[in-house]
Amino acid sequence: MPKTLLCILDGVGWGRRDEGDAVALAHTPHLDALRASGRWRLLRAHGTAVGMPSDKDMGNSEVGHNAMGAGRVFDQGAKLVGDAIQSGRIWESSAWARATEGRTLHLLGLVSDGNVHSHIDHLRALVQRAATENVARIRIHVLTDGRDVDARSALTWVRPLEQELAALPVDAAVATGGGRMHLTMDRYEADWDMVARGWSLHVHGDGRRFATATAAIESLYAEDADVDDQYLPGFVVGDYAGMDDGDAVIFFNFRGDRAIEISRTFDTGDDFDAFDRGRKPDVFYAGMMEYDGDTKTPRHSLVAPPAIDGTVSQYFEAAKLNVLSVSETQKYGHVTYFFNGNRSEPGTLEEWVEVPSRQSDFAAEPAMLAQEVTKYIIDAIPGGTYPHIRLNLANGDMVGHTGDLEATVAAVSVLDDCVGQLIAACEAHGVVMVLTADHGNADEMFRVDKKTGAYARDETGARVVSPSHSCNPVPVAIVDPTGRWNLIGSEVDEVVGGIAQIGATLLQLHDLPVPDDYLPSLVRPA
Repeated sequence: MPKTLLCILDGVGWGRRDEGDAVALAHTPHLDALRASGRWRLLRAHGTAVGMPSDKDMGNSEVGHNAMGAGRVFDQGAKLVGDAIQSGRIWESSAWARATEGRTLHLLGLVSDGNVHSHIDHLRALVQRAATENVARIRIHVLTDGRDVDARSALTWVRPLEQELAALPVDAAVATGGGRMHLTMDRYEADWDMVARGWSLHVHGDGRRFATATAAIESLYAEDADVDDQYLPGFVVGDYAGMDDGDAVIFFNFRGDRAIEISRTFDTGDDFDAFDRGRKPDVFYAGMMEYDGDTKTPRHSLVAPPAIDGTVSQYFEAAKLNVLSVSETQKYGHVTYFFNGNRSEPGTLEEWVEVPSRQSDFAAEPAMLAQEVTKYIIDAIPGGTYPHIRLNLANGDMVGHTGDLEATVAAVSVLDDCVGQLIAACEAHGVVMVLTADHGNADEMFRVDKKTGAYARDETGARVVSPSHSCNPVPVAIVDPTGRWNLIGSEVDEVVGGIAQIGATLLQLHDLPVPDDYLPSLVRPA
């Protein structure tokens, strides 16, 4: 029986190979040996290759794992929402009708043009439509980004937003704000205190007060030269006193992973036990999308999510193949839920293993739990219980998001050591290993000026740190101790397709039929 291992190096793209590329700077003898052997190609992992609106849009872990597990490209959140707004379908939803009947319409979400979790244009469309429909009172709850965009760029969107709100013929203003990694946007139940801080701020109006959101951000920048938008402390604007019975709340992020917990906090009744919510106003709550299709979270949404069926995991299930999926907490949902087409429960022949993350300061501990995840896999390989194993090593993305170049170089070096161990285990036990990534990040640690192609510099001449994903391709490599397969293409570093082709590749490696609607495999018989 064929045996395979899919190793996903989260956030490890193939970039400029220069002083701003942590992947190039890291000590990577095992990745270098793979490339030197000729078993190395590149794949597109952003833009239309993963269902985003345009090739200017970065990929991310959600859409990347969706694409790999589905074997096809589905329109993803940003494109679905954009199309729904353009066509007007979004305003025909029952959720929009109910939300605009409330006393106050609260719009909560990430305010930037990162287009990974949200887009400022979607917020503007909601505000303009609400004003057109004469919603009497609108309050915006701003989550500042600094992760999918420049580290201190919040005022790029908040300042004009406040001006636009003031010009509307209705009572519209920013009510609260704070950093996305400080409040509200936790995921995988890693830090419910983040959600509790957001709840206290947005719902109860408890926090430090400023006259405007712009003034709040300027003051917080001045008080702490090291704080960036991700971690801005929470603030309350003006006389905002919290949400009341009869209000409506729309969480306007389209991506699901960091939207589920706040949605559960609003949607769950008296049996909610993650933290003490205190007063829970009777509000109507809706998400921009349904964030979890299995648990129907939230109960109401404005835009229907992509319906992904016929996944790799479903075909493995039909072929009676046992599957093991492993990651530490930070990427556990991606290699399980998202890879399986947004399904919350494993199949009957699947085992999902979460290695609990133990830290949140990833720059201080760039190794994370990569070695522990790797050991779990290596211990599982010899038994032969699982014909297919997949794992996600999170370091390249999570440490890359800190913007700390030195720490990210160290993180990639750890990943390479893990790759070496996995290669040795696969070769010893006849397992075909496919190595790839879901998107770039560690490969581009400084922001590239789109006009000049050079690294952007600030007023002091220093290069501008980029904590966001990149639009660079990602590697795909194969280790085949059976000698049966070669990668398509003929040149190292040749871009031979997109990461959605991983799906057909896995099926072919297991001698299973590739469905007609799948994109073609990346391997051919040797």
